[in-house]
Amino acid sequence: MAHGPKSNEKIIYVGDSRIRKKEFRPDPQDYTSYPGKSEAFIPNFLLKEWMVAVVFLVGILVLVMSEPAPLGYPADPTNTAIIPMPDWYFLFMYQLLKYPYTSDQYVVLGTIIVPGIMFGGLLLAPFLDTGKERRFYRRPIASSLMLVSLAAVTYLTVFSWDHYTKELERQGLVPDHIKAEEERKAAKEEGREPDIRKKPETAAVPIVEPDSEGAQIYAKATCLSCHQADLSGGAMPALLGIGDKYDKAGILDIIKNGKGGMGAQYDANIAQGLTDADIDTLADWLAKQKAQ
Repeated sequence: MAHGPKSNEKIIYVGDSRIRKKEFRPDPQDYTSYPGKSEAFIPNFLLKEWMVAVVFLVGILVLVMSEPAPLGYPADPTNTAIIPMPDWYFLFMYQLLKYPYTSDQYVVLGTIIVPGIMFGGLLLAPFLDTGKERRFYRRPIASSLMLVSLAAVTYLTVFSWDHYTKELERQGLVPDHIKAEEERKAAKEEGREPDIRKKPETAAVPIVEPDSEGAQIYAKATCLSCHQADLSGGAMPALLGIGDKYDKAGILDIIKNGKGGMGAQYDANIAQGLTDADIDTLADWLAKQKAQ
């Protein structure tokens, strides 16, 4: 240690470098003239925010490790009895694309223009709204846009999920990830390793009265072109077990008025040469197609 040119100044040797150490220290900055600020952003405020974020991150990691992801069966392109759904945070976009003005010939509007305006506006918000006011009721334009966007996204998300659950109930489907989870639970109770590499085979449902008059009418009806001769459905819902879901009156109503994506088939069947009595017999035969 040695003295510098001034008596109150010292020179401290650290290796080969020389660092001057002065007794004078500047006073901390006074933040009383800055409303809402009480400390320096870097590093004081940022360090506290970082510590809080780390606590939340650790909590999320613990939840992820303690609860396995609800994985379903491997993708099966031959499985037509499935309703494709995106992750929950894209449900609002999924629902938006179902409307006629954002699909078909207007699909560019729904896939590029509308999302581009929404996310582009979100990115440009800090540059467009440069006001110093922080209270939301003093920023009517930005607050109104935020509330309208939040309401629209919430409505589309809830409506999309509600439609999905109703379709599952209508078609009598159980999502793959729920089936796989049930398999895991059953395997755990039985003390074995779960095997979800493929779906469990379901027992084939036989055709009831395959040689009856109703079966002969079915071979002439328009149903055959979509639902296959063995009622397996192919790319359309299977008619095997249809009697478990609908009675004769319900099937007649579907034939006359259509359901979901299927249009009314009554006039087409009449044009095919069937009579009202034939259609009545056909509906009665289909109502007998039960799995149990």
